[in-house]
Parts: sequence; C-alpha cells; structure tokens
Amino acid sequence: MNLSVAEEESAQEIHLPAEIDWQMLDKSKFFFLGAALFSGVSASLYPAVVLKTRQQVAQSQISCMKTAFSMVRHEGFRALYRGFGTSLTGTIPARALYMTALEVTKSNVGTATVRLGLSEATAATLANAAAGLSAAMAAQLVWTPVDVVSQRLMVQGCRNSKLPNASACKYLNGVDAFRKILRTDGPRGLYRGFGISILTYAPSNAVWWASYSIAQRLVWGGVGCYNTKKDDRINNKNGVSAFTPNSKTVMAVQGVSAAMAGGVSALITMPLDTIKTRLQVLDGDENGRRGPTTVGQTVRNLVKEGGWTACYRGLGPRWASMSMSATTMITTYEFLKRLSTKTQEVLTL
Repeated sequence: MNLSVAEEESAQEIHLPAEIDWQMLDKSKFFFLGAALFSGVSASLYPAVVLKTRQQVAQSQISCMKTAFSMVRHEGFRALYRGFGTSLTGTIPARALYMTALEVTKSNVGTATVRLGLSEATAATLANAAAGLSAAMAAQLVWTPVDVVSQRLMVQGCRNSKLPNASACKYLNGVDAFRKILRTDGPRGLYRGFGISILTYAPSNAVWWASYSIAQRLVWGGVGCYNTKKDDRINNKNGVSAFTPNSKTVMAVQGVSAAMAGGVSALITMPLDTIKTRLQVLDGDENGRRGPTTVGQTVRNLVKEGGWTACYRGLGPRWASMSMSATTMITTYEFLKRLSTKTQEVLTL
C-alpha cells in the first residue's frame, strides 16, 4: 500500500508512488504470479503453523523449542510439513478469493469514503479494515475445510495431545482424511469451527489491515523526521522539504509496519484461534462429551487444564508466524501488484 504523508511539524513531504487499484491490474498475471509467489511464502512459514497447532492441542504447556525437537526426534523432519500438500492445494483458490475481495472492497470503500469528505488517512484506514473483513470472510468458505483436514494431519503422532491413539497414524493423506471426516461427520465435519473461524479471522484481518495503515503513517512520520535531521532533501518549495524514497526504503517501511500490525492482531485474537483449533481437531468424546463439541465446553476444558493462560498456548509461534508472514506477505503482495500492473499503467519506484 502506498501513502502520501505530510508532517506539518517537520515541514516534510514524502512522495510515494500512486496506489495501484483493482482496475489497473492484469488479472491473469495477478492470479498466476500470486499463486506461485504465495506458495513459496507458505512453504517457508508452514513449520511455525504446525508447532502452533501442536501446542494448542497439547494437554500441558511445552515450549516451542521442545515441541520442535520432540517432533523431529520422534517423527522426523517431515513432521514439520505434515499436511502441507493439503494446505497448499486449498491455499491457491482461497488466496484468489481473498485477493479479489480485498482489492475490490478496498477500491470501492476507499472511493466512497473520500466522496463522503473524510480525510485521506481516515478513508485509507476504513477502506483497509473493510477490505480485510470481507477478504477473510470470502476466503473462509474454502479455507475452513482445508484447515480442518490439514490440522488433523498436523497433530498425528502428537505424544502430548488429547487425541486418542496419538502415536498411531489415523489418516494416510489429505484425501483419506477428507473422506473419513466426510463419512463420519458429514459436510458439517469439514466446516467444524466455521463460525469461530469467521469470528477469529474476520476481525483479525480487519484489525491487521487497519493497524497496517496506521503503522505505515507512524513509520513514515519517523522516516520524515529522520530525513529532516539528515537534511536529505530533493527539493525545497515554500519552506517545505520533500523527498522521494527509493524502493528499498519503501519495502523496509512496509515490512516493519506489517510486523507491527501482525503482532497486534496475533495478541488480540489468540484465544479465539486456540478455541477454533481445538474445535476443528478434537472429537466430541475427547472433549468430555458425546456429539459435536461446543465452544463453551472447549473453553471449560482449556481453563481446567491450565487456567485462562491455556488460551494463549502457542502464542510464541503464532506471534512469530503472523509477524513474519505479514512482513513477507505484504512485501510480496506489493511486489506482485507492480508486476501485474497493466503495461501502460506501470508505476516504477
């Protein structure tokens, strides 16, 4: 996301490239390159997701490092990528839905808020929040069944979980898991935790995109002050200094802003994510009751196991995963948009 920032206190103007909106994108290139780029990003971050999931279904608190060493020692290095094939297969259509909803909503809401007379900063924050909300809701239609299957595969062999026969292989692969879940629980089994997934990811995305917009302005304000002190100016008109940051500076600010937003979002939504994971992974009998597990029962079991802090199991890996993911994703996403811009509308940094 690109911003134009003016700081009256430092009389500093920062000129950034114009925003690339939905109409300016070559859609076929956007989705094709997006699938390739984000698949690589997902592969690099997947082990952190597996560790987070293992910690959330564990009966007791175990550190992230101990969980990782235990997995590799007892199950081999491949355990860190268990369920990745299923996750990757679902990520492509889910990401396509996400990016479409994100860009369309951001463009439309941004235009509408500006027409209402709101300031640029307020309009950008609202547009980003609305875009994150709609994108998460659209993606969950595909992502929830994929999440259920991949998480079931992730926790196989977990020696410290509430799953029965934890050391035994319950599912052969993603297709086998899909068939068994469908046969045992029907379509509802594949959408277990869908409601709380919406409650987790929709607000999380709204908070993240809104926080990202605000964080960028704060970071650019700091950059403006820093450049004023260094007297790094390109021109000076009417007593106002101005500079155009290079591509490395823009990417650095985007990365730092994304990490800040990811940390805030992870902290706020962690309890909901833990409950969601438990609902999707643990069967009713293992949660202390027969039939579908409820949110209330899951919360009571968590509190019984380790108090309210049990809702924050896996916070370390999730914080790291979301911060690294946010940083990598946003820089990749902005790079993707520039690669996908129609030829006559290419904006160079």
